[in-house]
Formats: sequence, C-alpha cells, structure tokens
Amino acid sequence: MFGPKIRIEASLLQKAEKRAQELGYGSVDEYLSHLIEQDLQKLTPAEDEAVQERLRGLGYL
Repeated sequence: MFGPKIRIEASLLQKAEKRAQELGYGSVDEYLSHLIEQDLQKLTPAEDEAVQERLRGLGYL
C-alpha cells in the first residue's frame, strides 16, 4: 500500500505490532486501519464532517 505515512513513537509501534500479531492481522497497517475505521463509525454526521475537513486540510484526502 502506497500513500500517506504517519509517525508513531517506536515503543507504541512495537506494542501495536505485537497486538496485531496476537489478533491475527497480516500487518500493523491492517490493525491500525481497522481501529481507525471502528472509531470513525462512532462519529455523528457533524463530527464526521469535521474530521473529513481536518484530514483534507492536512492533505490526507
């Protein structure tokens, strides 16, 4: 997968890699994407629009 990259603290990345493996994800990218998707599903429409606008402003969308 090619696209935007994020910076994450090394110790947090190690924990995420371990957890992704424990849960059977193919990669830490898959695991983190799934967590983000789950969190975004909890947003109200107004909150979702605010997040979308922020991501556009940061160049991710």
